[in-house]
Amino acid sequence: MSDSENPQPLPPQQPQPPQYGAYQQPQAPGYNTMSIVAFILAFFVSVVGIILGFVALSQIKRTGEQGRGLALAAVIIGFVEVAIGILVFVLVLIGVGIAASHGYRNY
Repeated sequence: MSDSENPQPLPPQQPQPPQYGAYQQPQAPGYNTMSIVAFILAFFVSVVGIILGFVALSQIKRTGEQGRGLALAAVIIGFVEVAIGILVFVLVLIGVGIAASHGYRNY
């Protein structure tokens, strides 16, 4: 008898463990989108920038994303703009009050 006429059965195949490549560092999470939006809006609509900045800080704390600096900057810039707006409003009111107290005199 020859082996070619009666082939031997193959041994059962063991599943191969997955082959991993070189060690890859875990990717850092990207920037929080809300922090970027808050930063941009802080220059135009400061109150919305403040609110979105606080929401972004909360999300960043929970998810570990990047963008904490942008969110903090949005909150700070927003508060500074609100303070400047209040100061200008008060100064305008004082100016109007002074002008009204002197009245319009036509000599």
